Amino acid sequence: MQTKFRAISLSHKSAPVEIREIIALDEKAIHALLLKLKEFFSITDTLILSTCNRTEVYYAHDIDISTEIIKLIGLEKGLTHIIDYLEYFQVFNDDREAIQHLFRVSMGLEAQVVGDMQIANQVKRAYQASADLDMAGPLLHRLMHAVFFTNKRVVQETAFRDGAASMSYAAVELIEELTQNTYQPRILLIGVGEIGEDVAKNMVHIPDAQVTIANRTFEKAQALAAGLGYSVIPFDEVNEAMAAADVVVSSIARDTPFITKELVKSFEIPSYKLFVDLSVPRSVETSVEDIPGVVLYNVDNIRSKTTENLEKRIASIPRVEEIIAESITEFFDWKKEMLVSPTINKFKSALEAIRQEELSRFMKQLNDKERAIVEKVTKSMMQKILKVPVVQLKAACKRDEADTLISTLSDLFDLERVLEDKQH
Repeated sequence: MQTKFRAISLSHKSAPVEIREIIALDEKAIHALLLKLKEFFSITDTLILSTCNRTEVYYAHDIDISTEIIKLIGLEKGLTHIIDYLEYFQVFNDDREAIQHLFRVSMGLEAQVVGDMQIANQVKRAYQASADLDMAGPLLHRLMHAVFFTNKRVVQETAFRDGAASMSYAAVELIEELTQNTYQPRILLIGVGEIGEDVAKNMVHIPDAQVTIANRTFEKAQALAAGLGYSVIPFDEVNEAMAAADVVVSSIARDTPFITKELVKSFEIPSYKLFVDLSVPRSVETSVEDIPGVVLYNVDNIRSKTTENLEKRIASIPRVEEIIAESITEFFDWKKEMLVSPTINKFKSALEAIRQEELSRFMKQLNDKERAIVEKVTKSMMQKILKVPVVQLKAACKRDEADTLISTLSDLFDLERVLEDKQH
């Protein structure tokens, strides 16, 4: 029986942000969870992806251990009643469905903002985390390279990635729309992680905005701001900057809200103040909306506007799905061939053992030139003998008929006995 590839998914399609933020895993938690999966279940092919929109575990195992993995997530997050959240998880136990889901997620087809460009880098980092812990075996290595190659084809062959498409760009579009009647809107960016940095770079689409960056690592904020012409303030001055800003964009990693209702109540708000919370867990208390003049958007209610680029991306979806289908077919052809690889190697070894045994009987009677000729001729004969069975085995794989042919070949050439004799 071949090991199945499986997936567990909790995403914006199955769970609201208040659930996603409870389950979300940071890098430290992902690292710890990978080690637990390796220790408890001896899994060698595992990928853990956790973003603002999804927390997913992809793994290869003979049996379905999805519930046990969800319990481990609960253990890692300190959730004593993780079983209460089972309804929010979608489990893919079918090989093809799990792999197709990974492809669709990686290409941005399952993103809140269709064609989200950030997801490809997030998947790469998830793969690197697995590889660093020796949690990526031959199957995952091959699968991830198929995903990356597919992404390259999508970029080159379709308009699916034309224009900016990401949650951060959608936030900038929203800010631009809501501040269009404000002269030189004052925008404060708090946190310049991946999303915050992307927001900063896309903010150039609001040319008259006065942008200020605050980040715990001051040097990182300085380096980003220098290339974009923005201002930078020390992180301990962020409250004063919030009070003065028209728009506050927060994308910082914290377990509890950083911007509270009590804090915002202390600000003087002459007309309006817009908060855009791109953090999961959320960094702005939802109750700030109770304060007159305060408007709050989070990752669940930000939507990309209908633009020419978005229309092009949507129109490209059928072609993207075709490319994914082609890649999945090629991957499964490889996966099926892996079934017969051990038999092919046994067959080669058995023939080589016979060749060496016969050569040892006659080579002593030959000179160097004759030995070289015999060596070349017998190797060539062996390759020709191998060719048809190997081709037939690979063809049988594609027809899902490999088991019968493997058994026949093993019996016909008594492969196990020949190899045992070789070892002795």
